[in-house]
Amino acid sequence: MRILIVDDNPMNVTVIQEMLRRAGYRDVHSASSGLELFELVGLNENGEEPENQSLGDPGYDLILLDMMMPRIDGIAACRAVQNSERLRDIPIIMVTAIGDSKKLAEALDAGAIDYVTKPINKIELLARIRVALRLKEEKDWHKERDRRLREELQLAREVQSAVLPQPIAEEHIEIGSIFCPSEELAGDLYAWHRIDDNRYGIAVIDAMGHGISSSLVCMFIASVLKDAMIKLIDPVRVIHELNRRALQLQFADQLIQYYYTAIYMVVDVSRGTAEYVNAGHPPGLLLRSDGTTERMESGTTAIGMFEEMKIQKQTVEVGQKDRLIMVTDGVVDIMDAEEDEKLDLLFKQIAAAHENEALTVWQESFFADSVQVKRPDDRCLVWVKIK
Repeated sequence: MRILIVDDNPMNVTVIQEMLRRAGYRDVHSASSGLELFELVGLNENGEEPENQSLGDPGYDLILLDMMMPRIDGIAACRAVQNSERLRDIPIIMVTAIGDSKKLAEALDAGAIDYVTKPINKIELLARIRVALRLKEEKDWHKERDRRLREELQLAREVQSAVLPQPIAEEHIEIGSIFCPSEELAGDLYAWHRIDDNRYGIAVIDAMGHGISSSLVCMFIASVLKDAMIKLIDPVRVIHELNRRALQLQFADQLIQYYYTAIYMVVDVSRGTAEYVNAGHPPGLLLRSDGTTERMESGTTAIGMFEEMKIQKQTVEVGQKDRLIMVTDGVVDIMDAEEDEKLDLLFKQIAAAHENEALTVWQESFFADSVQVKRPDDRCLVWVKIK
């Protein structure tokens, strides 16, 4: 354990060093002022992190800090250390001869975890040091665990992103997406698959919640969906299979039931049709080349809620330059309108974008960070253009 003593009185430093040496602490260092403390931990003379300079952990496990020092007193030095994201986990024990309770309260408010008074009682000092070092060990353990978790989440996000399909730009059809997860891992999923020369299966799914649990459900759905789109094709059969597999998910807590909404369609460019099932999902939007619109409303309950589902398949005709738009509720929710008016406003803004500029407008309007800095939900928009 590496301990730093900060005191402008050399005698005080010597006394504390001897106490620590006899108690078995060997890695003990000292600083004679607040300014020297700043130099040792990598702060500038104002107690701030230097600009354009990357610094590592100074390696101290505990700071014993004298309260009364010239120029930069212990309270100011403590506050500067605590204001540094890099240093704030180092526990600080104030060493003071002051009996003023207001000053001690100010020191604790500045970030000190404890204090000892002069003349120093050896037994009391060592006991408080042991408590502080245990606290530091626990913080270091949590930081390391959090670091590993962040790395695992990043890997999981990369895996999750890898299963998302690449845009399609073929002779008769274009399919693409705009996607923005609210967290490291997403609860939204989209997929498409070329069934044959003329037919394409396209799905947009929104799992309950977001984060790790919903992302795992999404990964499960993705594996089931790909197989179902290839083998079953028909929207009714695909939704039936998704519901059957969703109900197979078992949880230790019987009160937990994961469900999800979905819209799945098969676009046939030779017949000029789009057959779809909307299972509790926000309506899709058909933008016709003549400027008219048509909604693809929900006619089926969400997936994973009931064993028996009454599935309603619907069909719309699609022609040259028509566009099909599907979104998740994260896009709907950012609309600045009353709850029952959000969808109308969203579709109005989607339809208003000129075809050649649509993707740029949609990106800036619904997915830019300036729209909502803290995203409470994933946002996904999938578009299909009949060429």
